[in-house]
Amino acid sequence: MPAKKNHVALDEAQRTQLEKTLASHKTSIRQRTHARILLLADVNQTAGACTDEIICQKARTSRGTVERVRKRFAQEGLAATLFHKAQQKRKPRALDGAGEAHLIALVCGAPPEGHQRWKLRLLADRLVEREVVDSISHEAVRQTLKKMNLNLG
Repeated sequence: MPAKKNHVALDEAQRTQLEKTLASHKTSIRQRTHARILLLADVNQTAGACTDEIICQKARTSRGTVERVRKRFAQEGLAATLFHKAQQKRKPRALDGAGEAHLIALVCGAPPEGHQRWKLRLLADRLVEREVVDSISHEAVRQTLKKMNLNLG
């Protein structure tokens, strides 16, 4: 069996924080599992660090998870180990609150002449004409209407 590459050495403040995380039922299961893994893998505890097999059994997780948690703690620290990374490529919403209000006003109003009802592409074109947004797709309009439980029918 190869030797452990990443050792977990917690100081007293980190240990206290992990024990609070473990005791709290307002934290996610993932956070509590990672806290349990770190506490069991700590080399500074009186009994020493547990083996990976014992950690897997007590934390009810796989060996790979134990190894990843130890590695992330060694490379990035406690906060990165407990919390998810922020999403990198998240797009901003197509319509903000004011844009949604304009969309609702359009949908609730009468459709333009020559049309019996509003269409998604027509709504998208009107939002651009009224300079509510620079550009918007009919799909973004559909998703916004769905989110607000509005039907065009």
